[in-house]
Amino acid sequence: MTFPERVAIASRNAHKLRELGRICAAWPVTWVTAEDHEEPWPDVEEPHDTYRENALAKAREVAAALGLPAIADDSGIEVDALGGGPGPRSARFAGQEATDAENLAKLIGAIVATEPERRTARYRCVAAIAWPDGTELSAEGVCEGALVAVPRGAGGFGYDPVFVPEGSSRTMAELADEEKDAISHRGKAFRSLRDLLAAG
Repeated sequence: MTFPERVAIASRNAHKLRELGRICAAWPVTWVTAEDHEEPWPDVEEPHDTYRENALAKAREVAAALGLPAIADDSGIEVDALGGGPGPRSARFAGQEATDAENLAKLIGAIVATEPERRTARYRCVAAIAWPDGTELSAEGVCEGALVAVPRGAGGFGYDPVFVPEGSSRTMAELADEEKDAISHRGKAFRSLRDLLAAG
């Protein structure tokens, strides 16, 4: 197994597409996205209880529809004081159609009364690639950290304004793009997936 010539990115999320564009910039492939593809692009739900199942579901459906290998990921934030939640339901924490701002507000409300030393959390991501013939690979990345109750920073997206990575005093939203990508769960997951492909 090696790098395909063309790979579809199974996401319509503009923030995620920009991030993946940076993280995967060195992959020796030609990327295909919904923006530059004229045919209908599958809009895949994330109904499963694990990141891996959700990531593979998205990759499989886009690979089958386009006849190309496709990459996808699923990620979430796991808060120890919330029993590891919201986890794979992070994007829908405040409801099925919730915005990033609504999810963030709900998380802050859920942890604001928790002592700062008990606000430990982690971001987790599973990156996957699927081929039309059913071949699949996946890899996981984790970024440990803690939460603050007052959002800081204008970068990133999702829960980044309240997540402080381990070893840092700044939130993910206060980091420069290259700083975030070097330590993020998504960066780690896709670099591991790249290594699996490079290993053949």
